Amino acid sequence: MTAASTSDESNRSKPPLWSIGLAVVIILVAPLVLYSLASTGPIRDGDTVFSEGEQHVQIRHTATEQSGKADDTCLLDPNSPLIVLHSPIEQADGSIIAQVQGNRVGAWPCCPVHAKVPLKSHQICQKPAVFGAVPDRLTNWFSRLR
Repeated sequence: MTAASTSDESNRSKPPLWSIGLAVVIILVAPLVLYSLASTGPIRDGDTVFSEGEQHVQIRHTATEQSGKADDTCLLDPNSPLIVLHSPIEQADGSIIAQVQGNRVGAWPCCPVHAKVPLKSHQICQKPAVFGAVPDRLTNWFSRLR
Protein backbone atom coordinates (compact mmCIF):
# COMPACT_ATOMS: atom_id res chain seq x y z
CA MET A 1 0.00 0.00 0.00
CA THR A 2 1.16 3.47 -0.67
CA ALA A 3 1.30 6.33 1.80
CA ALA A 4 -1.54 8.17 0.00
CA SER A 5 -3.95 5.25 0.34
CA THR A 6 -3.29 4.85 4.09
CA SER A 7 -3.92 8.55 4.75
CA ASP A 8 -7.21 8.36 2.79
CA GLU A 9 -8.33 5.36 4.86
CA SER A 10 -7.50 7.12 8.14
CA ASN A 11 -9.40 10.27 7.05
CA ARG A 12 -12.47 8.22 6.18
CA SER A 13 -12.49 6.32 9.46
CA LYS A 14 -12.55 9.44 11.68
CA PRO A 15 -15.84 11.35 11.84
CA PRO A 16 -15.46 15.09 11.26
CA LEU A 17 -15.67 17.10 14.47
CA TRP A 18 -17.97 19.73 13.00
CA SER A 19 -20.72 17.18 12.43
CA ILE A 20 -20.48 15.97 16.03
CA GLY A 21 -20.59 19.57 17.24
CA LEU A 22 -23.62 20.30 15.07
CA ALA A 23 -25.44 17.25 16.45
CA VAL A 24 -24.73 18.37 20.03
CA VAL A 25 -26.02 21.89 19.33
CA ILE A 26 -29.22 20.53 17.77
CA ILE A 27 -29.80 18.21 20.73
CA LEU A 28 -29.35 21.09 23.20
CA VAL A 29 -31.35 23.74 21.32
CA ALA A 30 -34.31 21.61 20.14
CA PRO A 31 -36.08 21.52 23.57
CA LEU A 32 -35.79 25.32 23.91
CA VAL A 33 -37.30 25.88 20.48
CA LEU A 34 -40.15 23.44 21.15
CA TYR A 35 -40.84 25.07 24.54
CA SER A 36 -40.96 28.56 23.04
CA LEU A 37 -43.37 27.42 20.29
CA ALA A 38 -45.74 25.57 22.65
CA SER A 39 -49.10 27.23 23.22
CA THR A 40 -50.28 28.29 26.63
CA GLY A 41 -53.52 27.12 28.18
CA PRO A 42 -56.01 28.76 30.51
CA ILE A 43 -54.76 30.00 33.87
CA ARG A 44 -55.84 27.65 36.66
CA ASP A 45 -55.34 27.50 40.42
CA GLY A 46 -51.88 26.19 41.31
CA ASP A 47 -50.25 27.21 38.02
CA THR A 48 -46.89 28.96 38.05
CA VAL A 49 -46.92 32.25 36.16
CA PHE A 50 -44.29 34.98 35.76
CA SER A 51 -44.56 38.74 36.10
CA GLU A 52 -44.42 40.63 32.83
CA GLY A 53 -41.70 43.19 33.45
CA GLU A 54 -41.01 45.21 36.59
CA GLN A 55 -44.20 46.55 38.17
CA HIS A 56 -45.70 47.94 41.37
CA VAL A 57 -48.51 45.84 42.85
CA GLN A 58 -50.76 46.03 45.89
CA ILE A 59 -50.25 43.53 48.70
CA ARG A 60 -53.53 41.81 49.52
CA HIS A 61 -54.06 41.49 53.26
CA THR A 62 -56.28 38.91 54.92
CA ALA A 63 -58.93 39.92 57.44
CA THR A 64 -56.60 39.12 60.37
CA GLU A 65 -53.69 41.21 59.07
CA GLN A 66 -53.47 44.97 59.43
CA SER A 67 -54.28 46.94 56.31
CA GLY A 68 -53.56 50.57 55.58
CA LYS A 69 -49.85 50.42 56.36
CA ALA A 70 -47.39 52.58 54.45
CA ASP A 71 -45.94 49.53 52.70
CA ASP A 72 -49.12 48.25 51.00
CA THR A 73 -47.35 48.16 47.64
CA CYS A 74 -44.30 46.27 46.53
CA LEU A 75 -42.20 45.82 43.42
CA LEU A 76 -42.27 42.63 41.35
CA ASP A 77 -39.08 41.87 39.47
CA PRO A 78 -39.28 40.91 35.79
CA ASN A 79 -40.04 37.18 35.39
CA SER A 80 -40.68 36.81 39.12
CA PRO A 81 -42.36 33.41 39.73
CA LEU A 82 -45.88 33.48 41.15
CA ILE A 83 -48.32 30.72 42.13
CA VAL A 84 -51.94 31.33 41.16
CA LEU A 85 -54.19 31.04 44.21
CA HIS A 86 -57.44 32.20 42.60
CA SER A 87 -57.94 32.13 38.84
CA PRO A 88 -59.65 34.97 36.95
CA ILE A 89 -62.79 32.85 36.59
CA GLU A 90 -63.30 32.87 40.38
CA GLN A 91 -62.87 36.66 40.74
CA ALA A 92 -65.71 39.04 39.86
CA ASP A 93 -63.38 41.66 38.38
CA GLY A 94 -61.31 39.12 36.42
CA SER A 95 -58.20 39.64 38.54
CA ILE A 96 -55.81 36.90 39.53
CA ILE A 97 -54.69 36.42 43.14
CA ALA A 98 -51.12 35.10 43.15
CA GLN A 99 -48.50 34.34 45.78
CA VAL A 100 -44.92 35.54 45.30
CA GLN A 101 -42.56 32.56 45.27
CA GLY A 102 -39.10 34.01 45.30
CA ASN A 103 -37.05 37.14 45.08
CA ARG A 104 -33.34 37.66 44.96
CA VAL A 105 -33.65 40.74 47.15
CA GLY A 106 -35.64 40.47 50.36
CA ALA A 107 -35.65 44.18 51.19
CA TRP A 108 -38.33 46.74 50.52
CA PRO A 109 -39.55 47.73 47.85
CA CYS A 110 -39.33 44.15 46.53
CA CYS A 111 -42.28 41.91 47.31
CA PRO A 112 -41.70 39.59 50.27
CA VAL A 113 -41.87 35.86 49.71
CA HIS A 114 -45.40 34.41 50.11
CA ALA A 115 -47.08 37.82 49.76
CA LYS A 116 -50.48 37.64 48.06
CA VAL A 117 -50.90 40.13 45.23
CA PRO A 118 -53.83 40.82 42.88
CA LEU A 119 -52.85 40.99 39.21
CA LYS A 120 -54.55 41.43 35.85
CA SER A 121 -53.93 39.00 33.01
CA HIS A 122 -51.82 41.52 31.06
CA GLN A 123 -49.39 41.73 34.01
CA ILE A 124 -48.36 38.07 33.83
CA CYS A 125 -47.17 35.51 31.33
CA GLN A 126 -47.42 31.73 31.62
CA LYS A 127 -43.86 31.05 30.56
CA PRO A 128 -40.82 33.28 30.67
CA ALA A 129 -39.18 34.43 27.46
CA VAL A 130 -36.54 31.82 26.70
CA PHE A 131 -34.59 33.68 24.05
CA GLY A 132 -35.27 37.19 25.40
CA ALA A 133 -33.34 36.51 28.59
CA VAL A 134 -30.25 35.11 26.88
CA PRO A 135 -28.55 38.49 26.17
CA ASP A 136 -29.23 39.66 29.74
CA ARG A 137 -27.77 36.50 31.24
CA LEU A 138 -24.70 36.64 29.00
CA THR A 139 -24.15 40.29 29.95
CA ASN A 140 -24.43 39.45 33.66
CA TRP A 141 -22.10 36.48 33.28
CA PHE A 142 -19.43 38.44 31.40
CA SER A 143 -19.65 41.36 33.85
CA ARG A 144 -18.91 38.96 36.72
CA LEU A 145 -15.81 37.67 34.95
CA ARG A 146 -14.21 41.11 34.88
